[in-house]
Amino acid sequence: MAKSIKGKVSFQNIETGFWGIIDDAGNKWMIIEMPEQLKYDGKSVEVMIEPIDAMSMMMWGTPAKIVGFSTVAP
Repeated sequence: MAKSIKGKVSFQNIETGFWGIIDDAGNKWMIIEMPEQLKYDGKSVEVMIEPIDAMSMMMWGTPAKIVGFSTVAP
């Protein structure tokens, strides 16, 4: 089920590195296939995500995919 979150993009330099979002409530979302337009560390975004059932060795955040997004002006 998709849900809307607001937060900041965060690059995590763990293992090979990956992109995530830390939402305004402090929840961490490990984004699978982050859109290129959002790959800016610290960028404020509003996204529609769908949590996914996936295993990860990263042990950081909840795996999710983005199904829609917009950027938020600073």
